[in-house]
Amino acid sequence: MLKRLHSTLLLITCSFSSLAADKVNFQLDWLPGGDKAPVYVGITTGIFEKYDLEVTINQGRGSTEAITKLATGISDVGIADISALLVAKASDDVPVSAVYSIFSQAPHAFFVVDNGEINSISEIKGKRVATSPFTSSNLYLPLVLEQNGFSQEDITLTKADPGALGPMLATENTDVLISWVTSTERLKGQAKQAGKTLKVMPWHEAGLEQYATSLIASDKFLAERPEVAKRFIQAFAEAIEYTWANPTQSAQAINSIVPEVDVKEATDTINSIYNLVYNPVSEASSVGQFDKNHLALTWKWTSAAQGIETTSFDPELALNRDFLPEAK
Repeated sequence: MLKRLHSTLLLITCSFSSLAADKVNFQLDWLPGGDKAPVYVGITTGIFEKYDLEVTINQGRGSTEAITKLATGISDVGIADISALLVAKASDDVPVSAVYSIFSQAPHAFFVVDNGEINSISEIKGKRVATSPFTSSNLYLPLVLEQNGFSQEDITLTKADPGALGPMLATENTDVLISWVTSTERLKGQAKQAGKTLKVMPWHEAGLEQYATSLIASDKFLAERPEVAKRFIQAFAEAIEYTWANPTQSAQAINSIVPEVDVKEATDTINSIYNLVYNPVSEASSVGQFDKNHLALTWKWTSAAQGIETTSFDPELALNRDFLPEAK
C-alpha cells in the first residue's frame, strides 16, 4: 500500500514538474548553423529545463522577418542584427527590444585568395569585388571603403547568387568576396578544393565597430511574463558560455535536432566566430551587456548606411536594460 502511494505521489510530482515548465517560442533570424548553437545547446543539455523552460524554435529568413514575427506575437524572443532593430525602432517604433548582446563586433568581411597580392583593405582599390544582392554588408561597403581612403567607384562590383560567390573566388573570377565570417569555414572548404587558401579581413578591424547579432524580445512578452523572460535570458547566457567552451558538443547539439547540419562545419563555425562574442568590447562591459558608447557607434554607422539623420533617434530606446544580466 505504501509502495503504491509512493509511486502515485512520484507520478503526481513528475506531472506537476512537467506542467511547471513555461513555454517560450524562439525565433531564428536564418537557417540553423554553428552561429545559432546556443539555443540548441539550451535544449539538448538541459539548461532550459533547469530554468523550467520548454523552448520551441521557429525558423527565420532574415532579421527583418524575425523582428516582424516578434512584433506580431508569433514568437516571444529570438535573435536578429541589432542594426535592423534600430532602423525598425527609428522608423516605426516596433514593439520589440534588445535584451542581450551576442556579437559585440559585426561579422562583415572581405575574403581574398592568400597569394600575397591583397594584404589589406586599402589594396582592394581597383579590384573586382563580388557580393550577394541580399546581404546587409552592401549598405556598409561605401563607408568601409571611405574609411580606407577610396570609394565604391574605385572597385568593380558584381552582385551574384550567394551560392556562386565561393566558387567565383576559388576560380579567380573575382579578386575579392564580401561575406560574413560565419561563412569562413564553408568558403575555405570551397577554396581548398581548388588548391587555394583564403585570407579573411574583418571590417571591424578596418573601423566598422558595432554590435550585431543580439537577443531581442517582444515587448508584450517582457511586460506580461517578466519572470519567464528573466529566466530565459539567464539560461541563454549560460548556453552561450557552454557553446564557446565546448564547440564540438555544441555542434553535436545542433545536429541532434537538425541532422542536416554537419558537425565538423558547425564546430569550425563556432570556433571561427569566437572573436565576435569575446573581444575587447565584451571584455570591458561583459558578454551580454550593451556599452553606451559602442551602441552609439553602432547607430552612427547604421544611420549613415541607411541615410537616416543620426540625431533623429536615441539608440537607447531600442533596449530594455531591465532584463540584462548582471555584469561579471
